[in-house]
Amino acid sequence: MKPTTSKPAPAPRSPSAPPRPPDPSRHPELVEGRLTRDDLPHDTLALAPALIGKLLVRADGDELLVGRIVETEAYFPHDPASHAFRGRTPRNGAMFGPPLHAYVYFIYGANWCLNVTSEPDGVGAAALVRACEPVRGMERMRALRGRPEVKDWDLARGPGNLCRAFGIGPAFDGADLTTDPVLWLAGDGTELPVGISTRIGITKAAHEPWRFYARGNRSVSGPRALSP
Repeated sequence: MKPTTSKPAPAPRSPSAPPRPPDPSRHPELVEGRLTRDDLPHDTLALAPALIGKLLVRADGDELLVGRIVETEAYFPHDPASHAFRGRTPRNGAMFGPPLHAYVYFIYGANWCLNVTSEPDGVGAAALVRACEPVRGMERMRALRGRPEVKDWDLARGPGNLCRAFGIGPAFDGADLTTDPVLWLAGDGTELPVGISTRIGITKAAHEPWRFYARGNRSVSGPRALSP
């Protein structure tokens, strides 16, 4: 009799590999909750706080990874801390696209970061999504992060951890977050109290109050002194 061998567990999907869209019939409540372009403001300083409490949804085959956005930062064309400050380049082109598209960039040689574009086509501005509170798919998020010991609240805390937990990489740069079949924004009517502070980890325009966060939420990143 031939010996049997157990099938190895599948490796986490590479963030650069386009994933398979889900079967909408299996998740009608979230597909129906997808936000349209008219549901959110097309203004950076209005969009960044408006994203707090909204859902980030990522399809991984027929599994959905869902997180509630709890922290954002606003970046403007005139902002010396912004990638758009010196104009459009091949690297930051998606930031100049239409509103509510993904701008995904690599930083510090280690982390992908997800932004939501926020102004009319041709204007380089976006809201950086810094943290999410996981709602669904936490075990898959742990696998994607390669950290089985991480607590739920810490899975998508910080922009790099968020992209690892959701498997977000360059394949999503420029994706329309109102129509993309794999990565989108949704709403369920939840409203969270929003705090305001200066942005984190920058040296230019560091005094500007352009960071927004859900007050009292454990998944918010950064120093606690900035997030009372």
